[in-house]
Amino acid sequence: MGEAAKKPVLVVMRHSPYGSSLAKAAVDVALAAAAFEQAVDLLFIGEGVLQLLPGQESHKLGKKNIGRQLASLPLYDIELVYVDAEAALRYQLDIASSPVNAQLLGPQEMRQLMVGYDHLLGL
Repeated sequence: MGEAAKKPVLVVMRHSPYGSSLAKAAVDVALAAAAFEQAVDLLFIGEGVLQLLPGQESHKLGKKNIGRQLASLPLYDIELVYVDAEAALRYQLDIASSPVNAQLLGPQEMRQLMVGYDHLLGL
């Protein structure tokens, strides 16, 4: 598949990390798409920003640590990560301490971002 055929994909992460399997499924979809050389970016909104909290002790819940998976994003060439600024404030997330480099976006910026993608995936 040539470079011109690649369509950017925005995966919208909107679920808390350990309340269900949906957060892990969204991360898995993003990594799988990127492994097949798709251009993938991420947007964390609402409760999804909780996936970015540092120091998650998921082993106490018997779950794999999503933060570790997210830290591997650069290995899959996933470099553009966006975060809902209002949700980050609501959940007191300091994105500087999250496992990924991310850019905060306001509501209008998120709308503009979504319009720029050919494909949106949200689980």
